[in-house]
Amino acid sequence: MKPILKWAGGKSQLLSELIPRIPNYPGKYIEPFFGGGALYLAYQPDKAVIADSNPEIINLYHQVVDNVDAVIDKLSTYENTQEMFYKVRSLEWEKLSCEEAAARTIYLNKTCFNGLYRVNRKGQFNTPFGRYKNPKICDEEALREASRILKKATIVCSDYLMTLKNYAEPGDFIFLDPPYIPVTEWGDFKRYTKEQFYEDDQRALAAEVKRLQRLGCYVILTNSNHPLVHELYKDFKIEVVATKRAISSKSESRKGEDAIVTAFPK
Repeated sequence: MKPILKWAGGKSQLLSELIPRIPNYPGKYIEPFFGGGALYLAYQPDKAVIADSNPEIINLYHQVVDNVDAVIDKLSTYENTQEMFYKVRSLEWEKLSCEEAAARTIYLNKTCFNGLYRVNRKGQFNTPFGRYKNPKICDEEALREASRILKKATIVCSDYLMTLKNYAEPGDFIFLDPPYIPVTEWGDFKRYTKEQFYEDDQRALAAEVKRLQRLGCYVILTNSNHPLVHELYKDFKIEVVATKRAISSKSESRKGEDAIVTAFPK
């Protein structure tokens, strides 16, 4: 199962690295930086908690679970034109019905530049029109399959710390895919909510990983291959893998390296 959203920094290309590293864990699956959810949709655990701090994205997943027919019906009315794109983009999703808001999110994601979900400091979506010839705006089969898989999960709108405080228990497997530390001047595509993720947030996340390991959780974390990552996670296993960057203003910057941190109970 592929993600129903295009997602900058999505983990589809890392699935062959990540899935073999998932241990046999006795608890549930938790993913608190859900985004496009590539790993969850591919792995399809029976018991899971998935969360994101972005209420628009969480509304989308709730509607795919609860009202997938209505989302599909609305999506089928959209066209891949610049005029419609900017008209739909100008709408405030909070003032739409929940299913209309979900369809708007998918439509903009499929037709905007590189599928980049980005908002300004006011929380307004501001990615420009993508000029694709024939994007698949309404993938009915994928939406229905995602609805089936997502029904297995508890879906919450929450920041990662609150999610982990409320749900993490010994024996759980936790996949952490935070906003990456930029490695180039072009690397800052982390603003998918109006809040940003700074160095202090990265340090707080590393402290949380240590707490989770002490609690008895199995943690896998991804980030850029940045010196700060090696500093913060020096007590854990760090493996570096080659990746491609789907979004970059310079072609030579589209190749990169990701760090995969493994922190299992001792």
